This record gives sequence, C-alpha cells and structure tokens, in this order.
Amino acid sequence: MKWTTALGLAQAAAAVTVGARLARGRRRRPPLAPVHHVTGAVSVVVPARNEELRIAPCLSVALADPAVAEVIVVDDESTDATARVAAGLGAKVVRGEPLPPGWVGKQWALRQGLAAAGGQVIVTLDADARPRPGLFGALVAALDEFDLVSAGPRFVCEGTAEQALHASFLATLVYRFGPIGPACPPSPRRALANGQCMAFRRAPMLEADAFSRVRGHMTDDVALARTLAADGWRPTFLDAGDLLHVDMHESFGEVWREWGRSLPLADVTGPAWKAADLSVVWLTTALPALRLLTGRPTRLDLGLLAIRLLLTCALRGSYVRPGPGLALSPLLDLATAVRLTQGTLRPVRTWRGRTYPRLISGARPAPPDRSAGR
Repeated sequence: MKWTTALGLAQAAAAVTVGARLARGRRRRPPLAPVHHVTGAVSVVVPARNEELRIAPCLSVALADPAVAEVIVVDDESTDATARVAAGLGAKVVRGEPLPPGWVGKQWALRQGLAAAGGQVIVTLDADARPRPGLFGALVAALDEFDLVSAGPRFVCEGTAEQALHASFLATLVYRFGPIGPACPPSPRRALANGQCMAFRRAPMLEADAFSRVRGHMTDDVALARTLAADGWRPTFLDAGDLLHVDMHESFGEVWREWGRSLPLADVTGPAWKAADLSVVWLTTALPALRLLTGRPTRLDLGLLAIRLLLTCALRGSYVRPGPGLALSPLLDLATAVRLTQGTLRPVRTWRGRTYPRLISGARPAPPDRSAGR
C-alpha cells in the first residue's frame, strides 16, 4: 500500500509538472514569418558527409534566395559524390580536413565552414533540410533580438509506422521542455536548439569559438545553445514550420535508431535532470498506457491519456502531411519510454561510420580556445 501511494503521489507530481509546461503554449512567441527584402547578407554553411542523395533540394533553394550571398558545403571526408553534386549546383565546396582527436565530425565541419564564410550572418543547415523562400530573411530579422536563433521545422514522415514513432518521440520533448518558442527563456541548463537550422552573427561566434568548446558532444546543437546561454548569449528556439521542412528519416527503424540516440540528450544533461525527465515520461505517458492495456487505469491515468490525445491534435502542425500515424502515436509511448531509457543508460556514440570516445555525462563545455586559427 505504501508503495502504491508513493507511486500515485509521484505520478500526480509529474502530471502537475507536465501541465505547467504545456500551459506555456498559451504565451508562445509567434512562428517565423517570411522576410523577402534582405539582400546578400547571409552565408549558408552545410556540413555534409555522404549526402549525395539528399543535398540537392537543400542547396537549390538556398542558392536561389536573394538574402544568400554564398552557400558553402563542407565535405566531411565523403566517400560518395557529395562534393561533385554540390559544386555542380553552384555551391562553394570546402574539402574538410582530417578529423582531429576529440572532435565530433559535425562540429569540426561547422568550424571550418565558419572560417571560410564571408557573410556577417551565418545560417547552418543540415543536408536534409528543405528551406522555403523567406526563411533566411526571417532568421536575419530574428537576430535583431537574439544572439542564436534555432528554427523548428515541419517534418516529412511518409510511412504510418514511421510517423507514429516520430510523433511519440516528439511528444516526449514537449513533456520534458514545453512547446517550442517559449516567451520566457529557460535556464541555460534547459535550453534547447535544433541543429538542422541555426543562425548567428559571424564575429561573435568566432570570438566565442563555441564549436571548439562543444567539440566532443554528440548532442551538439543543445550543447552549443547551453554553452552560449551560460556565457550570457540570448538563444531562442522558434517555430519555423511554414519556412522549413526536414526529411530526417526513411523508415521506422531509422527513427528508432537515430532519434532514440539523440533525444535522450544524454551527454548534455546531468544525472538529476536525466532521472527527472525519464520519470516524467514514464509516469505521464508510459504508465497510463500500460494500465489501460491491462484494464486497470486510474482516473489520473485517464486524464493523462486525454491530455496526450489533445497533444496529438496539436502536433498535426509539426508534419507536412499528417496521417493516421499521428493518431496512432500514443500506442507507442511505452516503447518510446523504453528507448529513451536505453539511450540514457547506454548512449550511442557512433554516426556515419565513425565511433567517438565516451564523453563524461553532463560534462561542462571546454573554455574558448584563444589560440585557434581563424
């Protein structure tokens, strides 16, 4: 009885926490709106490793945008035709130097791209990003208020099972951090960012040498935002669904493997917060689903399931073509909780054929490397 009472109290506390986070959605910042009047202010940097099949749609739109002065593709030792495809489209290709010890490939590529860029404003894009007209001008405008702008996209998920699992993972982010675009900035330890699309001014980023300071993190985007927020920068994470689409994964298995690797945020989160985040996910999504399956849900479980269904409706705007997978996503919440736990306890440090040394969990970023070449 005591154990049951303690579990009920813990679930009630987790429900209050989730309710408070979801309530922030009433005071979110508006989504990014297209801005078309900016001319030649932006250098776009795309780190790319074996992306010949996905990079063309990203580069074509960026090269055609009047706000973009140059598009730089940093070819990170690709073994396919990434560099040839990029050059053929008109991008400037930087041949990436060999990866130094202690660096993760993306940060090393971005640091080289930043050094090669000439624009005052830098926008970094992943090769699977699909920018839309007006995105780059909108990012430039947002930098009038913020120091680091990260854009939340609309996702391309074609398969029913793929979309169901993706939406289940996405729901855990909302439960842990609240909706995108919070009106009040979170503490540096809870800042979020999306590395698929970020914008910042070149000179301050060179001075901070931030890519060097987060060089060993697999969760590089969140590590970057938290590092700079701790330095006093003003990062923000804004909804850009009308201006940015991303085609991240091609199958259920790839979502399970890749998002299950990154969403635990294992290498940027301390042990106490990891335990708290997992508790929220288990108590408010997995436990109600498990009790419903066994035919023994409590009234609190039913209330939490109703909230989860309402969130499912709200997440429709996060997908280019929301389908039946979105409605089915709560059925996978138990599996998602298991995957997040696995990714937290046994983080994977392998990506694109490279395996990186283990980083101390929640490790603080390195100080700026003032001796680094510019």
